[in-house]
Amino acid sequence: MHHHREPASKGPPATEALESRVQGILSRMTLAEKVGQLTLVNGHGGHIPEELKTALREGRVGSVLNEVDVGTVNELQRIAVQESRLGIPLLVGRDVIHGFKTVFPLPLGQAASWNPEVVRRGARVGALEAASAGINWTFAPMVDIGRDPRWGRVAECLGEDPYLSGVLAAAMVRGFQGEDLSRKGHIAACAKHFAGYGASEAGRDYNTTNIPEIELRNVHLPPFKAAVDAGVATLMTSFSDLNGVPASANALLLTRILREEWGFDGFVVSDWESIPQLAVHGLTADARESAREAANAGLDVDMAGHAYADHLESLVAEGGVTPERLDALVANVLRIKFRLGLFEDPFTNPADFPAIANEEHLRAARQAALESAVLLKNEERTLPLDGASLASLAVIGPLADDGYEQLGTWVFDGDPTYSRTPLQAIREAVGDSVDIQYVRALETSRSRNREGFAEAKAAAAHADAVLLFLGEEAILSGEAHCRADIRLPGAQEALIHELAETGTPLILVLMAGRPLALEGVAHQVGAILCGWHGGTMAGPALADLLFGVESPSGKLPATFPRVTGQIPIYYAHKNTGKPSTPGSFVHIDDIPPGAPQHSVGGTSFHLDAGYTPLFPFGHGLSYATFEYANIRTSRETVEIGESIAISADVTNTGDREAEEVVQLYVRDPVATVTRPVRELKGFRKVRIGAGETLAVTFELHTDDLAFHGRDMRLASEPGLFHAWIGGSSEASLRTEFEVVSPATRRESDLQHSSEDV
Repeated sequence: MHHHREPASKGPPATEALESRVQGILSRMTLAEKVGQLTLVNGHGGHIPEELKTALREGRVGSVLNEVDVGTVNELQRIAVQESRLGIPLLVGRDVIHGFKTVFPLPLGQAASWNPEVVRRGARVGALEAASAGINWTFAPMVDIGRDPRWGRVAECLGEDPYLSGVLAAAMVRGFQGEDLSRKGHIAACAKHFAGYGASEAGRDYNTTNIPEIELRNVHLPPFKAAVDAGVATLMTSFSDLNGVPASANALLLTRILREEWGFDGFVVSDWESIPQLAVHGLTADARESAREAANAGLDVDMAGHAYADHLESLVAEGGVTPERLDALVANVLRIKFRLGLFEDPFTNPADFPAIANEEHLRAARQAALESAVLLKNEERTLPLDGASLASLAVIGPLADDGYEQLGTWVFDGDPTYSRTPLQAIREAVGDSVDIQYVRALETSRSRNREGFAEAKAAAAHADAVLLFLGEEAILSGEAHCRADIRLPGAQEALIHELAETGTPLILVLMAGRPLALEGVAHQVGAILCGWHGGTMAGPALADLLFGVESPSGKLPATFPRVTGQIPIYYAHKNTGKPSTPGSFVHIDDIPPGAPQHSVGGTSFHLDAGYTPLFPFGHGLSYATFEYANIRTSRETVEIGESIAISADVTNTGDREAEEVVQLYVRDPVATVTRPVRELKGFRKVRIGAGETLAVTFELHTDDLAFHGRDMRLASEPGLFHAWIGGSSEASLRTEFEVVSPATRRESDLQHSSEDV
């Protein structure tokens, strides 16, 4: 068995035939037509205004976004192809982030499945449904590293870890694009937001980011590289300022790294109006200067900004942008249009596609929701519920029966009429045998009105168990929806305190778009099942887990802090010169009055929160129990350029078959730059029968241990490495191995032979 290293396929090669087609069109284009290919305009909701028709006929628009009526899309394509001079077809873009009509869990939720196949299938279903409406380009995957859950867009990201994000990003690209972009139902993907957006200061959207280049390369860029290696067609720039040069004009990113180092030959699109916003940042004086800076940095397409349309022609005429630079930008766009097969067939016939929200699509969404849910806590086997021995059940909370809210953020096309809610699914699961009392208790997740508490408390007091569906509405996460305090909003904590007084077992089912700070209430509930925003089929998936039809198998892709003030808190931190250990810190309540000031023996922690999270990265419980033993390596030393196998035995010591995500972590304890205390390097989701033992082996190449050093070059260094295999980032089963340099070994051999002489 191998660890999850995705094959690096660079996508379709830029063949001579393709390049000659691109150059053939380029050589016939006027300056205005070239700028047109770099212009992306917003649609008009099923209507085509006269000025857009004219612009299409004149070749002044190359792509349209947010038009989802297939008749309108076909008419836009017809005008572009049949009524313009060169007949260049359009790209039609749409945010298909976690499904089209059939909505899958949020990307952060999908990441909790730790299953690339779940992610690939979700993108496949989204692509098929969107393509049936004429869409041929989507703005996903988002691969920003999310280490600040205050940021609303962590909902869209794939978690805090570069390796996990990269594996899942590649899977999502394959789902959208398939093996051949020109085939029906395959659409162009877009890795975003290049780069560093997830490090926005204070978790506040669009905010400044200051990221040392070494951290940019070691943490934030690897998932983008994984997407590029998987053949992603396009990238999108970040809104944010990066070290003083906003990403949409950042030549280090767009030219040196992306084109020269990685060899990317697709195109890069700005985020919405991010080119004219360069002037708002203070990099440029106006939209004209912004267009010049973006084009010269290597940004190909202007999304909704009109800066290229208004200024690029005159900039080229006056020498601010060279004709060669303009041609390179246009060629990047044409290359993708050819790969999509749009010149052969730009039109869409919905009859060529499976029905929207068909049974197969709903089944895939249900499986994704099932694998995404993470059992965070389960004291004394509070879960699963035994339907046969239950007489009554209280279902409480504003998210128990809301088909819209369970879809989550950024689902412009999601249709709540397809949703199956937890309450519906629970009623189906238990039939008439269990008396179900449903109390909404709060109007919304933000409500502070406690009028419904008395009814909720009465229902809880008379029930055998309470299922509490709490968390966040969809609108509390996503773009521009950041929170400074990530506790349960509104009066939800107060509701839990009230219900705890009844003594009835409480089961908290979290539905949210981010990790939440739950220290204030976690001790009052017997179990916590995190279902994120699970999409269309969240209800049946959660019911299967709550009643034990299935065992939870999700693991956290992002750390859950105890309190908001611990942020940023993530597993792959540096050690510091004074690391905390159990017993090495003093709690604020244990300090005597008038204590003398000193820092002797001090370590890195918060007086009021310690140094550990509430739930660590990689954590997730099961209804089975898994024990790890006998960690071993295939060799003690491995030469740079070679591989080592690291194995452990995983035993299901529980009484039922279940799935476990087995995780491999390594540490490089001594290096030319300090390295994290642990880094994920492999994972496998395995199904193990009750009482069975499975040997799980990871193949680790020394390339997997490489990092960017002081000179910014990627290299593997010799030395001792620690390795852990376990069920979370806190795995304790450890071994070690040594990486040696072949050159060093040869030099020492030569020394010995010369001494012999």
